[in-house]
Amino acid sequence: MIARPFAIHDERNTDVAAREALLDACFGGNRNARTCQRLRDGQTPAQGLAFSAFHQGRLVGTIRLWDVDAGGRQALVLGPLAVDASVRALGIGAALMAHAIATAKTLRHGAIILLGDAPYYSRFGFTTEKVERLALPGPFERHRLLGLELRPGALQGAFGPIVPSRVAAADPAAGIDAPIAHAA
Repeated sequence: MIARPFAIHDERNTDVAAREALLDACFGGNRNARTCQRLRDGQTPAQGLAFSAFHQGRLVGTIRLWDVDAGGRQALVLGPLAVDASVRALGIGAALMAHAIATAKTLRHGAIILLGDAPYYSRFGFTTEKVERLALPGPFERHRLLGLELRPGALQGAFGPIVPSRVAAADPAAGIDAPIAHAA
């Protein structure tokens, strides 16, 4: 097996500044005004589901999943996924996606929802099929709302708004104090 030129770790509090800079570089200064941000405002990521990717000692990728109620069904919403433009050819985004999905399965979550480009996310099994009757808390392009059932039937009958389902964090900008243990 060939070693990857990057490593994925549980997100740590010390990653916060670099993660925020990466998100600004990838999504611009108005990134906090986006619709999916409404699901993250005042929340902490789902336990064990926030990861950072490092290349040559530098944070170059991030992914987080968040607990939501998806029209009456417990699910996760993925985002943001961001990778530094200078290292995108290394496959970091795909590795972060595979790691996040595998960890969510291990932690027995039923489904993941995201707002993104179907051509990219379809290779991980995301489709519009299971989320057709769901809505986000703000404007969004319907064809970009995608879902993946980790457990068959996890989104069956889901209808209505997608809303946060965790208790608000005391300081959501503070990040995570220590890595959260999870099965690999």
